[in-house]
Amino acid sequence: MAGATTVEGVTVIATESLSKRFPRVTALDRLSVDITPGVTGLVGANGAGKSTLIKILLGLSPATEGRASVLGLDVATEGAAIRERVGYMPEHDCLPPDVSATEFVVHMARMSGLPATAARERTADTLRHVGLYEERYRPMGGYSTGMKQRVKLAQALVHDPRLVLLDEPTNGLDPVGRDEMLGLIRRVHTDFGISVLVTSHLLGELERTCDHVVVIDGGKLLRSSSTDDFTQSTGSLAVEVTDSDARPDGTAALLAALAGAGLTVRPAGRTADGAPVSGRVLLVDVLDESTYDTVRDAVTDLGLGLVRMEQRRHRIAEVFRDEDPAATAPAGPADPAGGGWGAGHQWAAAAQRDEQNGGAPDAA
Repeated sequence: MAGATTVEGVTVIATESLSKRFPRVTALDRLSVDITPGVTGLVGANGAGKSTLIKILLGLSPATEGRASVLGLDVATEGAAIRERVGYMPEHDCLPPDVSATEFVVHMARMSGLPATAARERTADTLRHVGLYEERYRPMGGYSTGMKQRVKLAQALVHDPRLVLLDEPTNGLDPVGRDEMLGLIRRVHTDFGISVLVTSHLLGELERTCDHVVVIDGGKLLRSSSTDDFTQSTGSLAVEVTDSDARPDGTAALLAALAGAGLTVRPAGRTADGAPVSGRVLLVDVLDESTYDTVRDAVTDLGLGLVRMEQRRHRIAEVFRDEDPAATAPAGPADPAGGGWGAGHQWAAAAQRDEQNGGAPDAA
């Protein structure tokens, strides 16, 4: 495939002071970021500028100022070449209801330049990969939301792109459907070597799926770093034990024993996946290596079963609460769809509520 595939060998997307202004809203505000190969999450509240950025990267919408490149190609002058090399999964339902998945994906493959025979072969392979092979001849109007999302993913992959841009791919899915979609997205990179930029307003999704996370709010860059940096280990040990006949409340007994041994211990607020804790998980501050021995010995002396003892990691939402970048900052630019979002910590709290509601944004 002709043309550069990276910027300076390591960057698939690069923006420099990229801005997009509308009469009443600044969608992007001097955004400068480099995105490397792998699975990258672009996270922000609805109206943060995620979809606007994708349209600019595809060469479909001109920037007001600044520069951007995709796979080494300038978005301002080489949009057609970018779209040949990039797959795009739009956020909204855009599938013709009276057309089968096979017909639609073959059509999209032909639009991307594949010959007819190759388009049919690639369509069959891609629909098998996304789990729709058995349903490929049914009209898409009878598909569930999850099946429609898989068709949209398939058409983004069918022409074997170097990079795919996925705009809110888990929208409207239940928790099981979300997990399945996230697994598919991860395999796009691990199985086929295709880089992925996936947008979401749900922090936990990106934490589980992405290598790197870019956070924007009100069109501005809040943070860009690896997921490991976001969720780095803390100085706390998560401990969970079973009850016993002698200790019907094993957690309370262990808390008292560890406090008596001079350790700082408290109930955890949430489990590792973000769900409310049942009350069985304790967080123990790690002073040194002897802390592990103290916990082990206390569990043994009490005759309890040890379910887990692991170093706790931050969740992305917790990082924003901890950093609380501007607790007194004024609210950020308004969401074009209505409803203003404030600084990053306010958005993090709202996004976490979305996760607890099963992925549906709060009504506004």
